[in-house]
Amino acid sequence: MTDELQHKLFKIIIANPQISQRELSQRLGISLGKANYCLKALITKGWVKAQNFKNNKSKLAYAYLLTPSGIEEKAKVTLRYLKRKMQEYDELKVAVEELKKEVSLQKI
Repeated sequence: MTDELQHKLFKIIIANPQISQRELSQRLGISLGKANYCLKALITKGWVKAQNFKNNKSKLAYAYLLTPSGIEEKAKVTLRYLKRKMQEYDELKVAVEELKKEVSLQKI
């Protein structure tokens, strides 16, 4: 699981702990099976805890909660993800400047 996917997953779970796996997969743009796999991986690592509750339709549903170690891992993932995005941003700025120079030379 990439840092980007893990970061998004943590953010969604924090904002909406009672989210269904189907809705989670739709928000992340991944298959339902992959969403299930990712959640199980986070649960297995002890970063997320799933609690049963009954919803209005008399069916069991789950609430996903970050554990203390999950909160710590979210901070680490967020930092790694931020560093990578900042590096990509810096590389894009250089590429944009090079393209601007190329375009200005072609106008001459």
